[in-house]
Parts: sequence; structure tokens; C-alpha cells
Amino acid sequence: MAEAVLASSTSTRLEPFLLLSKSAKGAACVQLIQDVLAAPGVYVFSELLEMPNVQELRQDAKYEPYLRLLELFAYGTYPDFIAQASTLPSLSAIQLRKLRHLSMVTLSSDCRSLAYDMLLDYLQISNVRELEDLIIDAIYQELIKGKLDQKKKCLEVEYAMGRDVRPEQVDSLISTLGTWAKTSENVLAAIDEQITKIAEASKAQARETQDYEALVAGQKMGLRHKGVNSFSSKWLH
Repeated sequence: MAEAVLASSTSTRLEPFLLLSKSAKGAACVQLIQDVLAAPGVYVFSELLEMPNVQELRQDAKYEPYLRLLELFAYGTYPDFIAQASTLPSLSAIQLRKLRHLSMVTLSSDCRSLAYDMLLDYLQISNVRELEDLIIDAIYQELIKGKLDQKKKCLEVEYAMGRDVRPEQVDSLISTLGTWAKTSENVLAAIDEQITKIAEASKAQARETQDYEALVAGQKMGLRHKGVNSFSSKWLH
């Protein structure tokens, strides 16, 4: 439920940027990208990436790095940025924090227990206090749901928001969902079959109980009649 609410919320916050992108070209589109990467509550970007004016930036060597930066925020992680930093625009403190948040989301999707030491190294954060502040902020914004275990020095994750899917991953995702749907159908069919068997067994048990009670009642009635007849015969003779 929380994931659906978050997806709806971040999509709503992206809408003004989608409208602006219809008329923003060149330098104006670059500024739009800078703004959306710093905008509070916007964590999905695939719709913006699909806009023609945004894709047009790929044709200009001066603007193309900003398109790649937007792609990195949609699909990539902080280590990806570090690896490409020399060919990408620099990040503001707000953008850097958002990319670290998104990187934690990616990690949380793969592993439900994230050690502090691993996170410190992966996100290149120098101290635990700063890391815990980053995690608490991510939890507050409902990017992830979980709890800090300061004794074990790890983050225990319950769920993480879904990130944008790369276009080349769509077919694989559809196939996976199709397999899941088929498996779910089979499970539901098996459950229905068990419910039917249980219902039939219950009916059979009820019939057996009814027949047994009828037999007992008949035997009791027969004993009563026998007793009455014996009593009558005794007095008559």
C-alpha cells in the first residue's frame, strides 16, 4: 500500500516538469533536468526521459552529459556516478543526497539486511552518524521501510520503493510477471481444489453424523417399545 502511495505521489510531483519539457529546449531543458534532480519528492524519471526535447539533448555534445546524468538518476547508483564523474556534470549537495537515497533503494531491493560498513563504503560516507541521518531521512520519505539495528550495526529493510526500469529490461520484467501470474493461478486453483475437498468431506461427515444419530434414535425407540411390551405382557399374565 505504501509503495503505491509513494509511486502516485512522486508521479504527481513529476507532472509540472513533464509539462515544462514540452517547450523547453537546449539550455532550458538542461536547467529543467537540474531542477528535477533537486526537486523534493521526485524519485522516478522515466516519463521525463521519454520526452522528445529531453532525448534531443543526445544530439548536442554540450548538453548530452545532462541527459546521461538524468539516466543515471533513473537507473544507476552512486558508485556508477563516481565511475563516470569525469564525464558528467557535478552534483549539488541536494542532488548528491537524492542519488544516495536511490542507491540505498537499489541495495534494499537485493538484500534485506544492509550492514553499516557496506553502506559506508558503497555510499562513500565518512561516519555512522551521517549514514544514520541519511537512512532516517529515506525512511521518513517512505523510500524504504525498515529499522536501524544499532547493536548489530545494520539496516533491516521491510520494503523499498520501485525504481525506474531500463527499456531493455521491460521484456524480461513482463516475462517474470507472466510467470508469477501463472504460478499464482496454479496456487489459487490448488487452494480452490482443497476447499472443495474440505467442503465435500464436511458434508459427508455431516451425513454420517446424521445417519448415526438417526440409528441411535431408532435403537432407543426400539428399546422403549420392547420395554413397554414386556411390562404389558407381565401384567396381563
